[in-house]
Amino acid sequence: SEWLPTLFESLTRQDFKNLELVACVNQPDSYHRIPEKQHIIDDNQRCLQMLEAFGRSGMKVHLIDHSSKGKGWPEHASGVGQARKAVMDYIAALGLPDELIVSIDADTFYPPEYFAVIEETYKKYPEITGLCLPYHHPLNNDEEADRCILRYELYMRAYALNLLLINNPYAFTALGSAMATKIKVYRRLKGLTPFTAGEDFYFIQKLIKNGPVATWAPTQAYPAGRFSDRVIFGTGPAMIKGHRGNWASYPIYPPSIFIPIRQTFESFESLFKSDLPTPLDDFLEKTFKTRSIWQPLRANACSVHTFMRACMQKIDGLRILQYCKTAQADLKISIETALNDLLALLPGGEFHYLREPFSSLSIQTLNTIRMFLEESEYLIRKASPFVNQKYFQK
Repeated sequence: SEWLPTLFESLTRQDFKNLELVACVNQPDSYHRIPEKQHIIDDNQRCLQMLEAFGRSGMKVHLIDHSSKGKGWPEHASGVGQARKAVMDYIAALGLPDELIVSIDADTFYPPEYFAVIEETYKKYPEITGLCLPYHHPLNNDEEADRCILRYELYMRAYALNLLLINNPYAFTALGSAMATKIKVYRRLKGLTPFTAGEDFYFIQKLIKNGPVATWAPTQAYPAGRFSDRVIFGTGPAMIKGHRGNWASYPIYPPSIFIPIRQTFESFESLFKSDLPTPLDDFLEKTFKTRSIWQPLRANACSVHTFMRACMQKIDGLRILQYCKTAQADLKISIETALNDLLALLPGGEFHYLREPFSSLSIQTLNTIRMFLEESEYLIRKASPFVNQKYFQK
């Protein structure tokens, strides 16, 4: 509830006025039997009251109540994935095929041009299946929280930039608070799968597999960087783990790990003719339990273009991340070396080389590096707004 006034203000100030808000206030129903969860129950009731009041103030608000007693979800089928699916399914059933579903979070600020820019982007690129928007985590003037969110964002930026630098179709950042799609696309793809967490990652991956996805627009979302255990992984849990000194799940991958990925994707056209060795062969064999990866794809492809698309869909964002984790485990590269190797590939990056231990860097220095990586990513995406267009060219 503490975040809703800021969200309401940002929605009220939007240049685009034809908005309807669908909000899902949710929790497992079992919370009503757990005294330690009473503060969450009480806060969710405040949220419902605030949303109802906001609806009376002018904006049309549709409320989905999965928090009141008897309306919560079973423990095994709860969480942000269920909530986001409930909202998006509701919109898909309510709206017209060409209307937009813009996924937002209650703890995120949206500047006045945000929704108007999304509409204009879809007018400019009507063929896109989805849109992933730029983002920026504001700092909190809290040393511990700021250090954690900057470290987490450096992980996100470095991973995205490494994929962008090899022109990979899965060079996206999964933020449920900064994505959009058309109702007709959502329906065609059978909607969002309600994973307990990471539902935004899998949904964007599904969009990328089925059409061109834009990952740039001249606006950005401002999600809160805060400690939270509402989901299994993501920003909040990452900050909690990082605050405890555990960043093992969020390493800074060096560019060298991405070279085999680039070489394998570049071999797709040649693989249409016959099998040949790729740098990912061992990983793919272990992953798919077979050495015959390419022949079944060739057998079902009517052209080199459809074969390349099938290869891209087979070696998807999840497989790439799994490969990176496997390769990272075999390396003994420090975070300082990994970051410097990435900075060396970016124009002007040499001015930001780390010349002291990462752990001793000040908040100001960390933020300077974050802002440089953010600007570098923004410029690359602006120059080429689509991550996967070549696989869907007509």
